[in-house]
Amino acid sequence: MARFLPALTLAAALLSALPAAAVQPDEVLADPALEARARSISAGLRCLVCRNENIDDSNADLARDLRLLVRERLVAGDSDTQVADYLVSRYGEYVLLNPTARGSNLLLWVAGPGALLIGLIGAGVYLRRRRSASEPAVAPLSDEEEKRLSEILNS
Repeated sequence: MARFLPALTLAAALLSALPAAAVQPDEVLADPALEARARSISAGLRCLVCRNENIDDSNADLARDLRLLVRERLVAGDSDTQVADYLVSRYGEYVLLNPTARGSNLLLWVAGPGALLIGLIGAGVYLRRRRSASEPAVAPLSDEEEKRLSEILNS
């Protein structure tokens, strides 16, 4: 048994580092299919207190209320889409961890890549102008200069 103690200690340390699920035993539905649907829906819902944490991982009171609300709606017979739509109508699209890419959100989805593209184009134009400005303009040789050059090269 003493041989396994370091391995058991390491395993316990690694398991304790994992985030604990915030879903309480009294929230779990008796029907495993409904519970699986509830977990699937709540994995895509943002805790409005914790910001970037889904409601299953959050210990906030509002997250618990949202988990219970999802389960109530599923028990009442709502589809997954109806539950999500209900929560969006009540809390806004911010409740979704992955908001839709339409309407005003489309601007947010396009703004980042658009700004990057504009920045890259601007940097390219700047570098091209800078390179052409630093290169001296070479004028063609006059007849007199060409004659002098050929004399130098021939001697």
